[in-house]
Amino acid sequence: MWFASYLTGRTKYVRSSANSSTPSAVSYGVPQGSVLGPILFLLYTADLLQLIRRHHRHPHAYADDTQIYGFCDPSDTKALRERLSVCTDDVSVWMMANRLQLNLAKTEVLWCSSARRQFQIPIGPVRVGNTSVLPASAVRDIGVYIDADVTMRAHITATV
Repeated sequence: MWFASYLTGRTKYVRSSANSSTPSAVSYGVPQGSVLGPILFLLYTADLLQLIRRHHRHPHAYADDTQIYGFCDPSDTKALRERLSVCTDDVSVWMMANRLQLNLAKTEVLWCSSARRQFQIPIGPVRVGNTSVLPASAVRDIGVYIDADVTMRAHITATV
């Protein structure tokens, strides 16, 4: 009962200076800035992490950002690339079914290895849905730049 009263009967409107729009009902979502918002979001998306694990991938979630990790020997990169594509297909289907959207513009792929094995990293794209995502040489993760050879050069350069 308490949750229902917290999530139902809410309205929204837009205000600019002294003018306001007509209030309209909020059918979905949690009040922005609410204390319960992060907890409810985690409960809402918990199935997504299980879905990724069923593909034998390793999920990492922070707020509304989800990362999928996979590991392989250099000789198995082609198989890992295909497994990641199948996993992201299922993630996309799950997201649509749960009124969420996979943001392909923010989707990145990073292949990591030691400096001496960099030549074994695939340079071809990874299929994510109907899009091909080229591997990046560095990505930003919660304010830290991680580069493919895990030297922290990209982060140091960005910070300096």
